[in-house]
Amino acid sequence: MPTVLTVLVVDDDPVVRAGLRALLGGRPGFEVVAEAADGGEALRETLRVRPHVVLLDGLTALPRLARLSRVLMLTHSREPETVEEALRRGAGGYLVHGEFTTDELVSAVRDVGEGRARFTATASGVLLKSLRATAHRGMPPTVKNRPFFEKPSSQVQPNLPQCGLSAREAEVMDLIATGLNNQQIAAACFITEKTVKNHINRIFAKLHTSTRAEAIASWLGTRSLP
Repeated sequence: MPTVLTVLVVDDDPVVRAGLRALLGGRPGFEVVAEAADGGEALRETLRVRPHVVLLDGLTALPRLARLSRVLMLTHSREPETVEEALRRGAGGYLVHGEFTTDELVSAVRDVGEGRARFTATASGVLLKSLRATAHRGMPPTVKNRPFFEKPSSQVQPNLPQCGLSAREAEVMDLIATGLNNQQIAAACFITEKTVKNHINRIFAKLHTSTRAEAIASWLGTRSLP
């Protein structure tokens, strides 16, 4: 793990670049080593300075940049197709302007630099929808034929009062059921992995289960609660 995380800022707006340089450059443990206005310049600067993290707005140069450095998308684009394409092309995280605080941005840059994924709400929603679609394809016919966002019946999913799960625990349980690991859940919820583990321990206790598989079965209603 590097003591100082080096960053390349890529954006066609010089005001945005200056703001990011000032923000990150003023934090201990970060150094903005270069700026670029477009993908071509970003690639040249990445080859020259070899930054730990590239902050990028745009998809064209992403595949090549992702082979050289870790890339965190920092963009105004909220379209699901853009988010999915960025993740397919190798982005290590996806932040949408207006969906994060300055402290969350700094934390996200650090996490991506250390190999942990980070997403804001828009990207998390796209990722969750994709994972749910994948899980949906493997469900039994009786569950598969139900529209995913249909209000669940008591035969399919226990209600929260019956389970005793808090709203946050229910959110974590939904993410577990779609196949996310602890690191991915932490990134989606903007919490630490330790907090995720604490939530999971409480979920297991409330659902009277000891494994993820048992918890998922109980949550989906295929295993009766005691």
